[in-house]
Amino acid sequence: MKKICMMLISIVFVNVQAQTQKDTTTVKRVKLNEVLIHSNPKNNYVHTLVNNQYQKKVIQPKNVADLFSEINGFSLVKRGNYAIDPTFRASLYEQLNVMYDGATKAMHACPNRMDPITTHVIPEEVSKIEVIKGPYTVRYGATFGGIVNMVTEDYQNLEKGFHGKLSSAYETNGNSYVTMLQLKEVTDTYDIIGNVGYRNFNDYEDGNGNEIPSAFKSTDYGVKVGYNITDSQRLQAHWRQSFGRDVKHAALPMDTEFDNSSILSLDYNIQNIGNILTSVTAKGYYSYVDHLMTNANRPNFPMMFASSPVNSTTIGGKLELNLQLDKSLNLFIGTDAMHIAREGNRTRTVKMMNGTMLPMPMVFVDKIWQDAYINDFGVFTESIYSFGKQTFLTTGVRVDFIDADAKDLETDFASRYPITKTSEVNVSGTISLKHKFSRKAILEVAFGRGVRTANMAERFINHFTVGQDSYEYLGNPLLNPEVNNQFEIGFKGSFDVNNNLSLVYETSVYHSIFENYISAVVDPTIPRKFMPMAMPQFTKVFTNIEDASKTGFEVAARLTMLQNYFIKGEMAYVKTNNKDFNESLPLNPPLTVRISAGIEKNKYWVNTQYNIVSTQNNIAQSFGETTTLGYQTIDIKGGFKFLDNLTFGAACLNVFNKAYTNHLNFSYRNQAGFSMAPITEPGRNFTFFLQYKF
Repeated sequence: MKKICMMLISIVFVNVQAQTQKDTTTVKRVKLNEVLIHSNPKNNYVHTLVNNQYQKKVIQPKNVADLFSEINGFSLVKRGNYAIDPTFRASLYEQLNVMYDGATKAMHACPNRMDPITTHVIPEEVSKIEVIKGPYTVRYGATFGGIVNMVTEDYQNLEKGFHGKLSSAYETNGNSYVTMLQLKEVTDTYDIIGNVGYRNFNDYEDGNGNEIPSAFKSTDYGVKVGYNITDSQRLQAHWRQSFGRDVKHAALPMDTEFDNSSILSLDYNIQNIGNILTSVTAKGYYSYVDHLMTNANRPNFPMMFASSPVNSTTIGGKLELNLQLDKSLNLFIGTDAMHIAREGNRTRTVKMMNGTMLPMPMVFVDKIWQDAYINDFGVFTESIYSFGKQTFLTTGVRVDFIDADAKDLETDFASRYPITKTSEVNVSGTISLKHKFSRKAILEVAFGRGVRTANMAERFINHFTVGQDSYEYLGNPLLNPEVNNQFEIGFKGSFDVNNNLSLVYETSVYHSIFENYISAVVDPTIPRKFMPMAMPQFTKVFTNIEDASKTGFEVAARLTMLQNYFIKGEMAYVKTNNKDFNESLPLNPPLTVRISAGIEKNKYWVNTQYNIVSTQNNIAQSFGETTTLGYQTIDIKGGFKFLDNLTFGAACLNVFNKAYTNHLNFSYRNQAGFSMAPITEPGRNFTFFLQYKF
């Protein structure tokens, strides 16, 4: 590995020297490798989608996860207004390779995922979301269920000079508001983009008028600085911080006192190097999350005070070379690395025992992360071969070298697992074909083998309630990595009926065969550790499921009439199968259909969306899931440009004040006045948005 790295660095150094000595006669903006899809016409990835119409669809997003709510195939795992995770095709958490700007990651510190990656950048900073729907590329790290890339504003789309925008939003359900200011200076040589935002959300009411504990405050700022060294070289730095305060989690046992995150990324790119080695990109990033959760405002506080300060450090980087070996063959080779480390304990001050107040409180310290780490070093190569201008064949292989351990073990965990240090060598690969029958009809066929190593909770959590249910969970450092063998075929295109009528459509069908799928199973030989008389009395242990699969499809079509009027329909369905237990895999989203109609013009836009979600009977009973009833809601959204620089938007969400819950929602936990049932969604909500650009 060291020889490979030194060889790559030597190639980069030699070609950079050659480039600095060569005169350039044409001006071409350098394209940083932060955009995965359509950044280069030779990157013909199959089964992709891009969503970037957020200004026209503004719905007062609580955090970035809300931006996924209208992307076909996505659902949300919700524990409150703040702790929201996207799930795609029943893949969630680390099964999705979620990143910012092509590589940057910030891993959560809380074992209950109070602070997922979606909380560390404000939604207004995201210009678009790119999705590769399966393990169909090996260039962006180990990928199991798909890649999600949240792209912040790209300097290449900015006008020269000094500009800015000021936006503010308000919603009635919860009396909540958001403000954001962005300033930018763009020249041929350098560009600076800075933004600061504040969000204040209060408890919302569901359709039955119940007030759901979900308030939070957050302050965020970020600065992105780019310098064009030459016409073909660019260096860029991005620094951002986020500060969450007083966060209520309706479906978790504690609340967040504070959640502070810092993220730094550095990018370098050089293009037009030579005839064979055409470009080199390098990226490094660092993130640190400092998180404190307590039960100070929970009903069990008089009996016990619990405080859990935890932190997470993520360090990573990537080096990639692009070679044009032939007019028809585009080759990428590179290496990447990621280090994740977490620390933190829970301190319990017990004031009451067996219904009797103690004369002197007893203090216990429980190790949460046991000072654990996971290292992933990967090497990859991927080629795109074009058969003319219509057919593209993509093949790729990557190898990941994993090592993991926990350095400060709890006594009972160490006695169960005498060996916790493990190493893996995981091989992933993909092959896909894209054929353009015409400019308006494309066939895509793909197979991908994605391998995911067990995450830190699955390896090292020790009797903590980290799931959707009330079980204590126990990690297993001896887990095998889980494998997704995914096949997919899709067809998309468009055609014009006449000058006033056109149709755009897309459909795909996929099937996954899983190996060593990781899930949690009740072990009747391991009793509950904390509050041993409480139910459920046994512990769930993370284990490998030998025989599991999933099958699904997505369909979408948009009919445009008279250029500005449209009708759009989307449908997404996935069914999972755990053959070992003769049931579904957990957290399987139900069939979802969206039908919308509206008008879109330069000065104004209006649309009405009808959301249909079916009853979910495909459940994992061993996971504690129960059937969730289907529901139907209607949303109305619109906007108007008073001037070229002033935009107003408004929406009425859940127009008929429907009381409902999504199947993926976690249940109320340790909340006064609420039983153990999935949290309900907001009732009728009016939102307003105003943005001024200068």
